[in-house]
Amino acid sequence: MKNSRFHACATCIHFRPEKSGDSLKYYCARLGFETKTHYQFDCWNPKENIKKLMARESQVNRE
Repeated sequence: MKNSRFHACATCIHFRPEKSGDSLKYYCARLGFETKTHYQFDCWNPKENIKKLMARESQVNRE
């Protein structure tokens, strides 16, 4: 799945945005450190809505 266009921290179940004062920071709840929305890690576990989008796209590509 690493080659998937959906693969990014922002689409992972472990992604947590946290507002800190005037800024917004992003954290990986699994790894325990700050991340960026576009970063990619091998531990990626997509959110349910992303899984559905990937399945739909895969089905369209097979037709």
